[in-house]
Amino acid sequence: RRAERVADRHRPENLIWVMPAEGFTMTTAVIFVGGEPPPSTVVAMLPNDRFVIAADSGYDHARALGVAVDLLVGDLDSISDAGLTHARDAGVVIERHPPDKDATDTELAIGAALAHNHRCIVGVAGGGDRLDHELGTLGAFAHPRLDALTVMLWWGTARITVLRSGVAVHFDDPPETTFSLLPIHGGATVGSMSAVRYPLTDAELVPGSTLGISNIATGPVDLAITEGTVLHIVPFALATDAAPAVSSNLPAATTDPAITTNSAAATNPAIAANPAITTNRDVNVIGASS
Repeated sequence: RRAERVADRHRPENLIWVMPAEGFTMTTAVIFVGGEPPPSTVVAMLPNDRFVIAADSGYDHARALGVAVDLLVGDLDSISDAGLTHARDAGVVIERHPPDKDATDTELAIGAALAHNHRCIVGVAGGGDRLDHELGTLGAFAHPRLDALTVMLWWGTARITVLRSGVAVHFDDPPETTFSLLPIHGGATVGSMSAVRYPLTDAELVPGSTLGISNIATGPVDLAITEGTVLHIVPFALATDAAPAVSSNLPAATTDPAITTNSAAATNPAIAANPAITTNRDVNVIGASS
């Protein structure tokens, strides 16, 4: 029962959003990534109102967990034959891309979430032994084109929250929770930080520095980033039933042209999954009737 209550508090649709309501949908895009399968405990942490996108073999992971997929994206070189057959039989929309492409399947899936105007993205990954893919995937989920979105990841048993400049976040983690702050795509500055053993208020996080590694919460943590982008990582968050709620004050969503107009989708091959691009001969969209 307690685990269910904690999971309910942590689902993205129960978080506190502060952003313009115009053109806004509360539906969260949940993206299942390939690689190793995620732990089964992640299902309880997913939002009820969700649009599920599978990046290639991520479909097999979602299917194994009993999570229905709405859209399958990728070159389909790693999904199992049984998984692809299941997707077709289930009427899942499939966007097949050529193998020789400029973006990973995960980046294409993120582009699809942008094309559908989702304001919240939850990534689900089990990790794996392809370090290059893992680093690329983390970079893609923290890309500047997602600055106006709320982005969270379940990475194995870790919980990752992407923190942007101008965003204040409240983490309701229990005391003694270990967490790390890692800058990504350049340096970052912590504006304020409360209820931690090692305060980093006004601290500059330099790429390559370990200053933000292994801090410890002494209570609910309030954190604000004033410059740059930071990954807030809580290891083993799924190893217990204490996965807390996260409340955020987000910048105005309408300031991101990639979201309000999809203008970037017309020129950026990494967002080739945009269903509005009907003239892209490199993308074969297979509908439910196929």
